[in-house]
Amino acid sequence: MAHQSLRLTKILDFVLENGSIQVEDIETLLGVSPATARRDLDRLASQQMVTRVRGGAVANPLSGDLPLRYRPVNSGRVKQRLAKTAAKLVKPGDVIGLNGGTTTTEVSRELALRVSKDPGFQRHGITVVTNAINIANELALRPQIKVIVVGGTLRPCSYEVVGNMSGLVLDNLAMSRMFLAVVSIDVKRGLFNDDLLEAETNADFLRSAQRVTVVADSSKFSALGTARICDFEPIDEILTDSVDSQTLEVLESQGITVLTV
Repeated sequence: MAHQSLRLTKILDFVLENGSIQVEDIETLLGVSPATARRDLDRLASQQMVTRVRGGAVANPLSGDLPLRYRPVNSGRVKQRLAKTAAKLVKPGDVIGLNGGTTTTEVSRELALRVSKDPGFQRHGITVVTNAINIANELALRPQIKVIVVGGTLRPCSYEVVGNMSGLVLDNLAMSRMFLAVVSIDVKRGLFNDDLLEAETNADFLRSAQRVTVVADSSKFSALGTARICDFEPIDEILTDSVDSQTLEVLESQGITVLTV
């Protein structure tokens, strides 16, 4: 029988992808008894992650804004491919900025693997500046990586620290490169995410970076974000899996290098 935390994550992934789940679905999905399935649903409901209904559960209206560890990562292979390419852009001694997000979390994991395996990083490691506590936690025990966490108020929905304090810290730092995760890319208006405070903190990161690389799968070009981070002026390159010719032309006309993998 799978550990409860793993079962809960799988159940929640199913609910977020399908809108609802039945006890019978959980039995088939996880190979557990009906009693265990019901207990797991009750636990998720007590945390307001799902709403219990007769015979199962449905998605809670609040469950769209969940901590990263509970979010299903669609296009997971694409994100991993992008993350590996991003990690290869990093050199020994670099100071790297990472905002929060599923894509930048993948970048942090690939960075950790690269610096631990590449002899070039043994004498000169890297510094990672982040406002995402999950990323800081993953990198904290890597001897080749110095981690700087900007201060502020923690948003439990995204694990990101935001607010004026983070801006004060970032104003006193200089980064070689910023890897920026976004919710959407609007070729007419710029880069967006879903929270105003996060957008302000992301913009603070950009002002402190010598080079900015947006890491975004192709779905971001058709997604809709609500809070603008910036226009395209601070952006040096966009790393993605595919982009249509018209969008590519617009981006390149603004001096942005588009890298596809």
